Amino acid sequence: MPRIPLGDWIDSGVDWLQSHLSWLFEAITSLVTGMYDGLDAALTAPEPLLLAGVLAVLAWWLRGLLAGVLGFAGFALIDSVALWDEAMSTLSLVLVATVVTLVMAVPLGIWSSRSTAVSSVTRPVLDFMQTMPAMVYLIPGIIFFGVGVVPGIIACIVFALPPGVRMTELGIRQVDKELVEAAEAFGTTPRDTLLRVQLPLALPTIMAGVNQVIMLGLSMVVIAGMVGGGGLGGEVYSAIGNVDIGLGFEAGVSIVILAMYLDRITGELGRQVSPLGRRAIAKARALAGGRGLWSHRPRPSVAVVGVIVLALVAGGMNIFGGASGPASGPSGAANVGKGEKLTVGYIPWDEAIASTFLWKEVLEQRGFEVDARQLEAGALYTGMAGGQIDFQTDSWLPVTHASYWEKYGDRLEDLGSWYGPTSLELAVPSYVKGVDSLDDLKGQSAKFKGRIIGIEPSAGMMGLLKDKVLGEYGLEGEYEVVDGSTPGMLAELKRAYAKKEPVVVTLWSPHWAYSGYDLTKLKDPKGAWGKGDGVHTLARKGFTGDHPEAAKWLKDFRMTEKQLTDLEAEIQRTGKGREQDAVRTWLTANPGFVDQVAPVPQ
Repeated sequence: MPRIPLGDWIDSGVDWLQSHLSWLFEAITSLVTGMYDGLDAALTAPEPLLLAGVLAVLAWWLRGLLAGVLGFAGFALIDSVALWDEAMSTLSLVLVATVVTLVMAVPLGIWSSRSTAVSSVTRPVLDFMQTMPAMVYLIPGIIFFGVGVVPGIIACIVFALPPGVRMTELGIRQVDKELVEAAEAFGTTPRDTLLRVQLPLALPTIMAGVNQVIMLGLSMVVIAGMVGGGGLGGEVYSAIGNVDIGLGFEAGVSIVILAMYLDRITGELGRQVSPLGRRAIAKARALAGGRGLWSHRPRPSVAVVGVIVLALVAGGMNIFGGASGPASGPSGAANVGKGEKLTVGYIPWDEAIASTFLWKEVLEQRGFEVDARQLEAGALYTGMAGGQIDFQTDSWLPVTHASYWEKYGDRLEDLGSWYGPTSLELAVPSYVKGVDSLDDLKGQSAKFKGRIIGIEPSAGMMGLLKDKVLGEYGLEGEYEVVDGSTPGMLAELKRAYAKKEPVVVTLWSPHWAYSGYDLTKLKDPKGAWGKGDGVHTLARKGFTGDHPEAAKWLKDFRMTEKQLTDLEAEIQRTGKGREQDAVRTWLTANPGFVDQVAPVPQ
């Protein structure tokens, strides 16, 4: 059967949309970003415990004192693990996605409920949207909107739209037809019938749809973190990439707290806004007789007064966020950046982490505000090409990242190589005897369980390994390349090394693993890996013109192998999540390095 070039058609369609509707994507980006930034600023402005108190009062008013106490305890826990700002960013993302989704879903659901033809057309479309793997939505999201929070919000909207439409349609269709006929018999217009009869009676089902929209939005935040969406999703993605169990658990628990709070609040709101729901609540209270302390709910006026009192107390105690004085920073000639913001992207390779956080510290000492984002290689290059990422310091050229350079090179600036030559290789522990070359792997797959432990599937060396190296040495079909992450590969190496088990892993030089373990680099007599790369710094088009001093520093930047491996080792010793502390320790041991790589202009 001939192959249908469906993928090529989709690629052509995406190219056409980019060429002809870029203005629309820019307008959507500006609108969504404005909504997100405004809401995020509002949520992060108060002190954490103040906002936690306000949210607790809301829970108390809707569900009772116990719900308020538990809500406050949950948000206080998020603050205690230093993830408050990330939680508020996630809440902002979910709320913006929910509002936009409902603006589209409710009218479409109403239309579908009133037209069988519309319902027949929308049903398969909604099925497609809901069954398509959620991560697929990130691909066009990155292409059309770049990296950052916008593609994450768009993906949440697309993924969460179907239940909003379905539940709205279902709620209206379930309204008793006799009630609708009675309203029409008294001369009620279709519009009034919808607004005064159908929608009020359908509200419990519609609110259940709102609840599902919010829950699906929260389920997408981790995936959004893969494209620079930040928030708790970014923390989970970082924890996965670094195999950081503690951070992953803290971020995961924070997402659970947000989900439980929003689920309970929206569920109770669904009962409160519906006439049938209010009647059921009143009946339940009458049957229960008196109310205990934990189920006590204040009057709305009391709840409002409670929020006002909290705000006044917070203001009197000067505990609103942003009340502190200006942050200290460089002054005089050293303040080259003058607070300008730079966004640096990196993939979770050790030299990338080391060089990225080194430059983050150097640039901040020169007056820049630096945001470092961990991304997949594809998203990183797309973000630079689109202008959302200013630069990255770990592009291996001309071989490893050749495919990315070929695709995006005309929209990037090459600021030169700061380290080289490098080498790519497969490595085995030295206790594995008789395996010194790639040729020696042939026929020994059983010893290694038929696996080669790889890193991120988007990494250039993984494509080179699968497409060329295995074929050159006749290893295709005998070995499976296990996609994963750099920390995951190192964790597997550590586990196998401790048990003296045979293992073959993807590695490169320089890498601290060669000093941490006794390893054998497998020789490449056929030269399948190619010649060594240089580690280049790449920037978005126009970066040199916008930041000439920073661009000059990056062009002149060089590191020796000892400096780089010492910095990587210090980061390993200091621990995950404290990379910049490790950089500062390393800079203390290397006085004058900042002035050397970033001299203050005279």
